[in-house]
Amino acid sequence: MKKFLVFIAFILFYFQGFSNSETTDSSGSESSFIEMVDSILQSIDYKTGEITLSGIATVKVPGGFKFLSARDAQAVLTHFWHNPPDFTILGMLVPDSIDFFANESWAITYSFEEDGYVKDDDAKDINYTELLDQMKTDTKEANEKRVKDGYEKIQLVGWAQEPFYDNATHKLHWAKEIKFETDSINTLNYNIRMLGRRGVLVMNVISGMDNLPLVKSKMNTILASTDFTKENRYEDFNSSTDKIAEYGIGALIAGGILAKTGLLAKIGIIFLKLWKVIALAVVGLVALLRKKFSGKKE
Repeated sequence: MKKFLVFIAFILFYFQGFSNSETTDSSGSESSFIEMVDSILQSIDYKTGEITLSGIATVKVPGGFKFLSARDAQAVLTHFWHNPPDFTILGMLVPDSIDFFANESWAITYSFEEDGYVKDDDAKDINYTELLDQMKTDTKEANEKRVKDGYEKIQLVGWAQEPFYDNATHKLHWAKEIKFETDSINTLNYNIRMLGRRGVLVMNVISGMDNLPLVKSKMNTILASTDFTKENRYEDFNSSTDKIAEYGIGALIAGGILAKTGLLAKIGIIFLKLWKVIALAVVGLVALLRKKFSGKKE
């Protein structure tokens, strides 16, 4: 318990950008933390309508959702959910009633991997049971390196949603249930991949397992809301000029780029919910601080 409280204190000071000076006044630190949270919340520019992602794809924000720009998404991910900065994020889709510090909050991030045209001719031949077994083995083998690098062990529990590839729209989605060694709440790692002419649009759901029914109920709406722009679509591929990716559907599900750069290089998205849970650990304290300094309700 003592170590946990020390860690929580560290998180608070990290968010605020304070040094470890013993002369720092704790009440001033708490007040500054609240001011930082309020400042970010007030500065977020929620968007609706049609959003263009770097000229590559468009998102027609569906009813019941709002869109955050790359800047605002980065602020939420790093300051609220305590993720390391990831400047590949192009934006984030969130429910329009989201409370970033609530257990039931969830979101979808967008990024683009320009690795070339991914051939989908292997999709119909993949045995997803065998693929899952291989992924579980790879995860176990990677845990030794994870521990050395300062991360806790993880366990791939199984499919939360078996992979499904729509050959007509070239959209792929699947979900894994992840168990972190010291976390009592399993993590939902829901992945969406849209195949394009020059690469893959990466959409990742950040959520807990409890939200799986809700996420699944919104999946068709989310899939229909996003498409590549003209000249960037899968069918726009030109075999004489365009690059072909070095992996197929199977490797994309198993980790895609992991096949080339190693497990830790691209598994970082799984940590989003982990860090979010850490951030949630201070919510109770934040609520008390809000009442103390500003009189606002959580």
